[in-house]
Amino acid sequence: MSVLLKVVKEMIIDLTMELSEKTPVYPGDPKIEIKEWTDVEKDGYQMNTLFLGEHSGTHVDAPAHFIPGGRTIDEMPLEKFIGKGIVIDVSQLDRNIEPSEMLRVAEIVLFYTGGKAIYLSEEGARYLIDLRVKAVGIDNSTIGDFKTHKVLLSNEISIFENLTNLENLIGKEFTFIGVPLKIKNGSGSPVRAFAIIKEK
Repeated sequence: MSVLLKVVKEMIIDLTMELSEKTPVYPGDPKIEIKEWTDVEKDGYQMNTLFLGEHSGTHVDAPAHFIPGGRTIDEMPLEKFIGKGIVIDVSQLDRNIEPSEMLRVAEIVLFYTGGKAIYLSEEGARYLIDLRVKAVGIDNSTIGDFKTHKVLLSNEISIFENLTNLENLIGKEFTFIGVPLKIKNGSGSPVRAFAIIKEK
């Protein structure tokens, strides 16, 4: 009697933009500054200082970003930032994302625009609320306008922005992880976002 053993391999896809002084920021946000504080040869150890906004690079928005009295990033449960994900390719659209693009969804819905100025509509946001998703994300600097943000965040749906490499996840099943820093009273936080794909 033979026993068949299944070997499951995992592939990790980094979805995070590098943070540097060249990283573009949303208009009006502070520019990123990274300065050397100590030098390993002079001081015995290396350390930098960072100056950046909470919404720099690949980041997540907390409800407090747009909702008065909304939960801050340190108050959000960790499960809001982890879940089964799906990437929806909207790069061929010449308009914003509507419910008709979302024939399949998962706990976390990510939109691949390919760098085009395509955003989630207010109607699309309301549709995702009805489907009870945990979070949404996009490879743009913003998921949409103020109305779209308020619709999502008032329902405590986390918003990930400035994601990268989403094209590598189209048509694949994966687990998304994008855990923020625990910033007291934070309206959001940079994240190290990645996807884990199981390959049999």
